[in-house]
Amino acid sequence: MIVSRIEPSEVQLTSVLGRVSPLTKLTIALVLLAGLTLTRAIWPPALITAAVLAAGAILGSVPPTRLLAGVAPLWLAALGIGLSNALFSGSNTDPALAVAVVVGPFHVTWPAVAAGAGLAARVIAIASVGVVFAQTTDSTRLVDALVQQARAPERFAYGALAAYQAIPRLAEQLTSLRQARRIRGLRGSWHPRILVALLVLAIRHGDRLALAMDARAFGSGPRSRYREVGWTWLDAAVGAGSAVVLVLALAIGGA
Repeated sequence: MIVSRIEPSEVQLTSVLGRVSPLTKLTIALVLLAGLTLTRAIWPPALITAAVLAAGAILGSVPPTRLLAGVAPLWLAALGIGLSNALFSGSNTDPALAVAVVVGPFHVTWPAVAAGAGLAARVIAIASVGVVFAQTTDSTRLVDALVQQARAPERFAYGALAAYQAIPRLAEQLTSLRQARRIRGLRGSWHPRILVALLVLAIRHGDRLALAMDARAFGSGPRSRYREVGWTWLDAAVGAGSAVVLVLALAIGGA
């Protein structure tokens, strides 16, 4: 099985959210994450999830089916986290609390249910924010914004981008190594020799990448920009709208 990146389409990149600076969207995601730590209620993250998914579908032009495909596995993981926290909550051992449901040997109290549901809702909100961010942001433009607007070191930023883009290449090389072993009559499943060969290929790729970056004088001084990333009124509008949603969500939760 070959691992491939799911890149945003041209429609998504030219949408309202697609034209917003990636640094603005990253800042909004971090602020929403920080805001969710201020409440344990279920309604604030539910409101943020609904607003984020609506923004992704309307302002980001992300098809609902693609949104669903991206968030469904993360939502299942969130529900599992919430269920496990409700079952093993310390409040379940308090006989003074009302029991909401009995699951085998577990007596789950209402405070445990509320805590588990609140945690699951926060994880779902965080996952939704991440999916919408990934579906409306080009990885190359994100690195350009980090370098130009956040003043991140060029070697680190573009090196991380190259490493991210090398993941599908390594997956293809792993498939080729396993097929080569089958042709030679050997087992094509996981074997230490396959991992050693993959490590050698990764080191060679990293060496070529380092030489290419040095040849282009990364980190040696000021550089011209092929893709300019700047601030626009869309950044202010989306940032203000996100702030309003966060304030309303926290007000509903009583934070």
